[in-house]
Amino acid sequence: MPLKRTSNACVMSRRRRAIIFLLCLPLLAVLIVLDNTVIKNHRRPRPSPGKQTKADDINRYHAQTFTVINIVDGDTLDIDLSEGQSKYTRIRLLGIDAPEMKTEGGTMFFAPESTEFTRKTALGKKVEVFLDETSDTRGKYGRLLAYVKLPDGIFLNELLLSEGFAYADLRFRHSFYNKYRQLESRAHSGKKGLWQKVTTDQMPDWLKESAQ
Repeated sequence: MPLKRTSNACVMSRRRRAIIFLLCLPLLAVLIVLDNTVIKNHRRPRPSPGKQTKADDINRYHAQTFTVINIVDGDTLDIDLSEGQSKYTRIRLLGIDAPEMKTEGGTMFFAPESTEFTRKTALGKKVEVFLDETSDTRGKYGRLLAYVKLPDGIFLNELLLSEGFAYADLRFRHSFYNKYRQLESRAHSGKKGLWQKVTTDQMPDWLKESAQ
């Protein structure tokens, strides 16, 4: 009798294992599918966010005409095209660095003059925006980096340099890097704008370091 009970118990145990195995098969199949999907997605090359944004910027802004609706300072302005949650697009003029109106240390030397010059020259005007395909289209704070062409055909970036209202920004390479250095050099030699009285201590921090 004890042997018979053991035999029946073994049969029941095998049946239970078989039932459990059959019940687990669908779950195992699902796990295999999910695992393969995760592996494929992990191996699949993903588009670079930077390249995608640059392409989008070029398609949306390059060689397009907009109206300047606000001047932040000499090298920063807003155009009448909404972007994200904002009703405008903010542009940082590429290749130059104008004195800033608002910094931790207050208003920089010649910032009011530079800002006023850009306001008189560009505010309310229809301008053409050009991006540089050899450099980034966005700066540190997400602003659009661009060359801005005025109605008379002159680029605002170059005009600010030529008249001494901005420095040539030597921190980042761009297509007109050498040209902008030359424009600054001429303005410096002619003591135009800020070059009449600016001292090393009044220059931007990055320029102070290179001047030392």
